[in-house]
Amino acid sequence: MNIASIIDPHPASAVALIAPDDTPITYGELRDRVESLRGGFAAMGVEAGDRVALILGNTPAFVTSYLALVGLGAVAVLCNPASPEAELARELRAVMTTFAVVGPTAAPAVSRMGLGTVVAADGASIGGALTLSDIRGEPVRRAETTSADLAVLVFTSGTAGAPKAAMLTHGNLMANLDQIQRHPGREVQADDVAYGLLPLFHIFGLNVVLGLTLHAGGAVVLREQFDPVAAAGDIERHGVTLLAGAPPMFGAWVAAAGSGAPAGAFSKVRLAVSGAAPLSAETARAFEQHFGIPLHEGYGLTEASPVVTSSLLDRPAKPGSVGVPLPGLEVRLVDEDGQDALAGDSGEIWVKGPNVFAGYWEDPTASAAALTPDGWLRTGDVGVVDDEGEIWLVDRAKDLIIVSGFNVFPAEVEEVLKTHPAVADAAVIGCPDERTGERVKAYVVGRPDLDLAGLTAHCGRNLARYKCPAEIEVVDALPHATSGKLLRKDVGPRSAG
Repeated sequence: MNIASIIDPHPASAVALIAPDDTPITYGELRDRVESLRGGFAAMGVEAGDRVALILGNTPAFVTSYLALVGLGAVAVLCNPASPEAELARELRAVMTTFAVVGPTAAPAVSRMGLGTVVAADGASIGGALTLSDIRGEPVRRAETTSADLAVLVFTSGTAGAPKAAMLTHGNLMANLDQIQRHPGREVQADDVAYGLLPLFHIFGLNVVLGLTLHAGGAVVLREQFDPVAAAGDIERHGVTLLAGAPPMFGAWVAAAGSGAPAGAFSKVRLAVSGAAPLSAETARAFEQHFGIPLHEGYGLTEASPVVTSSLLDRPAKPGSVGVPLPGLEVRLVDEDGQDALAGDSGEIWVKGPNVFAGYWEDPTASAAALTPDGWLRTGDVGVVDDEGEIWLVDRAKDLIIVSGFNVFPAEVEEVLKTHPAVADAAVIGCPDERTGERVKAYVVGRPDLDLAGLTAHCGRNLARYKCPAEIEVVDALPHATSGKLLRKDVGPRSAG
């Protein structure tokens, strides 16, 4: 079993990818590029188990590099190309990466890190670095990996704590593709066209949009930037049939409905699915009213590769419900005593199945906290089940903030804030935001020389943009328990939902 095999069975002439410049790439061309690049990586000494960072946007170079690396049995380490240098450096050190494929956005930062080998892609300019075209070589045989072999490391806030690298195996990724394909009404067909806007360094974009579509033999329209009007034009021009995104994307289309995003642009869309963050009933209703397309919701997390539940398409969507578990996946609701919650009561969602991850990279403590000895994943999210078996989320992993579908754990932001010499203490919470769902707000206890502009710049140098506080408020003190633990629930107004 090797996840790279998903591109093998399809007709050579069928379109697999549509590049950001609208160039189509067929399955035959994609297989040739992947095989050649796999040979080039092998000639450079990349071997099974080696961890190779992909710091790229949604481009053909990401797709070919990903498939070539996992096809060798190497491990693709997915990094956000927009992350600041300090964050990228932390991630690469954490998994001991000495090899990276880098696009233009991250090229300046990576060039200063002194990695062992850097390959430039997508027009990136790194002095002395090889380019992807330089390392293409004779095709080599795809590695015969097992379902337990590691394929991908994805950085996530996890079910608790600061970001860590979730280990997803070939079996995890393939299992979730098969589970989605077996879910009633969700099967992707060879004539489907998916809109690939979700970032490929995010597991939703990687496995649900890219992986699932290639597995079925469909085409993915790769896009890196989102403008609702331009996106509507893309969707109409390429006959997009599948839309997957986070709630802010659908909200933006609703807002643009009267200014250049006509309903007709979505006439061929047969399935629209929202995930990565809670979908408001207002957004779901408005999207269907404007465009005539019901908006379905699912639930998942990186540690589940990622989909756990999804709406059933043979019944009207229930606003607020995240649907039912995928086939081949077990879900329990567990009370505070570790017992199954009584019917009608809420409980923490536990998940078990072949899509559940192998743990966090070299972090046995965090792995043991997330996985029970018999393989149940403790998600940290709380739900209830209705009479038709549909799950409703009533709470989520403690303190987690979701900005445009991306997880932000307050402890990470607080740690960065407190490294500033003029900050004595810090607390971070989420606040409602019409555009992004939530925004990050920080409360800081400052020393006399605190400069808020300087503190904002400090965050920008050390955190990805979506993690940076949109607001910083200076306070005299923050609430702490007698043990010294920050009482974040008592800090400012908590976000809704």
